Amino acid sequence: MNKLAAITAFLGGVKNRYITYKPDRTLEEKFALAAQIEGLDGLELCYPADFGDLGLLKSLLDGHGFGVSSVNVRSRRTGKWLRGSFTSPHAAERAEVVADFKRAMDLAVEVGSPRISTCPLNDGHDYVFEMNYLDAYRYAEETFDTICAHNRDVRVCIEYKWNDPRTRCMLASAGETLAFCQGVGADNLGVTLDIGHSLLAGERPAQSVAMLSRARKLFYVHLNDNDRNWDWDMLPGAFNLWEFVEFFYYLREVGYTSDWYAYDVMSKEIDTVETFNAVTHLTRKLESLAERIDRQQMTVIMRERNPVQALRYLYDRVLGDA
Repeated sequence: MNKLAAITAFLGGVKNRYITYKPDRTLEEKFALAAQIEGLDGLELCYPADFGDLGLLKSLLDGHGFGVSSVNVRSRRTGKWLRGSFTSPHAAERAEVVADFKRAMDLAVEVGSPRISTCPLNDGHDYVFEMNYLDAYRYAEETFDTICAHNRDVRVCIEYKWNDPRTRCMLASAGETLAFCQGVGADNLGVTLDIGHSLLAGERPAQSVAMLSRARKLFYVHLNDNDRNWDWDMLPGAFNLWEFVEFFYYLREVGYTSDWYAYDVMSKEIDTVETFNAVTHLTRKLESLAERIDRQQMTVIMRERNPVQALRYLYDRVLGDA
């Protein structure tokens, strides 16, 4: 069974462009909230925010018995790398990014994490003829290749996203990110599959699981949900129930069964602990729904390529008399 982690940023201040819902919280306060979440096994730490006092961080991890699913390295920062980090046209900025990521990899090892993850949100474009795409891909390949070479035992995971804050991110889909990773050619470079980002990109998330797994690049999984119009970071299964059932079905098919799920879910005006208690509960419920499917029988049904049979089976077998 996969372990469950919350990204620490979602346990702190919560706000959007218009409203601040939750105040900023100290590291100790975030850990205190996490300790109240039922079924939570650990945290995805944020770098640099959570690493101001490494001794305190280690003490909190030990005291609460939390594991570390990943270190989330923020490649977008207020006041720097405003035209992109990995794709910056300035060699000095890219060198600064590399140095920062090497430091994050070292810290990940110190806190017992097998990986770092990053979402290159600011590496993209807003307008046509804004950037030289050929240069941007070359700069990103060189930057990630150098980062990966620092420690081949630490997995470097790219979390793709269609947009935000750019109108179009450079690595916006599973296929684009897989192609990019294969172009770099580093064995320890792979993909964080955020199901909400997959939905936003118009993907069928279970298909993305299959594609990334076949290429041995499915490195990590984030859970949340949305209405496919925006990355709302909502409770798993709130909108896309059957996509979640199929997603968990295929995660088991490809052997992603003893790693981590991490949550980026926004509690907004609802109590943070209440929200994440629902998140962990829904995750296990969705897993159990997927487990109701007889895999041999479903294999036969899918071989027929008859969605009428498939849907009748799913409603009868998974939902039963509900």
